[in-house]
Amino acid sequence: MRLLGVDDARARMLAEISALPAERVALRASVGRVLAEDVTAARDQPPFDASAMDGWALRSADAPGTLAIVGESAAGHGYEGEVGPGQAVRIFTGAAIPAGADTIVIQEDAQREGDRVTVPASPAGDSVRPRGGDFRAGASLLSAGTRIDPWRLSLAASAGRAEIAVHALPRVAIVSTGEEIIEAPAAPGPYQIYDSGAPALAAMVEGWGGQAAKLKPVRDELEAVIEALRGAEADLIVTVGGASVGDHDLVRAAGEALGLSLKVASVKVRPGKPTFFGVLADGRRMLGLPGNPASAFVCAELFLRPIVMKMQGGGENLPMTSAKLAEPMKANGPREHWMRARLSVEAGELLVRPYRDQDSSLVTVFAAADALLRRPADAPALSAGDVVEVLPLARA
Repeated sequence: MRLLGVDDARARMLAEISALPAERVALRASVGRVLAEDVTAARDQPPFDASAMDGWALRSADAPGTLAIVGESAAGHGYEGEVGPGQAVRIFTGAAIPAGADTIVIQEDAQREGDRVTVPASPAGDSVRPRGGDFRAGASLLSAGTRIDPWRLSLAASAGRAEIAVHALPRVAIVSTGEEIIEAPAAPGPYQIYDSGAPALAAMVEGWGGQAAKLKPVRDELEAVIEALRGAEADLIVTVGGASVGDHDLVRAAGEALGLSLKVASVKVRPGKPTFFGVLADGRRMLGLPGNPASAFVCAELFLRPIVMKMQGGGENLPMTSAKLAEPMKANGPREHWMRARLSVEAGELLVRPYRDQDSSLVTVFAAADALLRRPADAPALSAGDVVEVLPLARA
């Protein structure tokens, strides 16, 4: 299987991914979930002409003038009668405008004396929120594929929804492999390092809306890796390390023992060439990421994020944008290069500066970066001010 470019590799992966089934949840539990249905309005909002201010409801034809106060309209308790000539109704913000009235005089502009109120001129429609001014019955409010946030939840609530259909959360098992990997707070041996990749990947998955399960690191023994993969209860297994073809890289062999059908064998990308993807015999998807943290994180942004998004029924496209180079760059080599970089706004323009050291083992550089700068394979040298593609990273 030939070495695939980033876009082709991602397309092949996503061709094997479908949105997970829908489930109904209470509206208050839907934040962060992706809609599996359209939400339409059952009635107009507001369902009646309403006052935008505290004041007086009256007929515009009677203003200016001194009018008889005949009642009150408050939110949830409207005035049942009709406002006739020479009459006014005390009204409060959000309350229904009574029949016969067509304007609101705000309370600061009126003067009350006993059971009468003097008002200035007020054209029809002043301080009136018309029925259906927000939305009409039957209007499409939210579309399937939309991720619910507190503001969209409010919109669904205003349509009278107490529960909503959303896609199930993807279950993602993350497995680190390698004799050198150890979890804090255990004391490392002289040739061991702390596992920094799996915890970060789990946080990424959860930030993208998935359910992450970080399994214990697995030693470099084929049967141990097979058992770890076999026991992972997940829709997607993500392995970290052991993805290449060295003597101690056992992940592919373990996958093959479980019927792995390889869809992507490796990717023409820097960092992250050993990345692979396939489908196990039981239908679980498997994404193999390199062991170097920066390589794993770059490929997680390029491949894992779109997979997790599509499993939820959401958009799987990368949120790319454009920026100007803050400094010149040399020509690129034969592999597409996604460089850790820093964004800034100077003189109203978005600028990007790649870090000089792009070694794939450096966690400090990735922790400081807030973007990945995309350099196509065999791209020519560029000058400061040239426009490039960047992938902003979600940073606090």
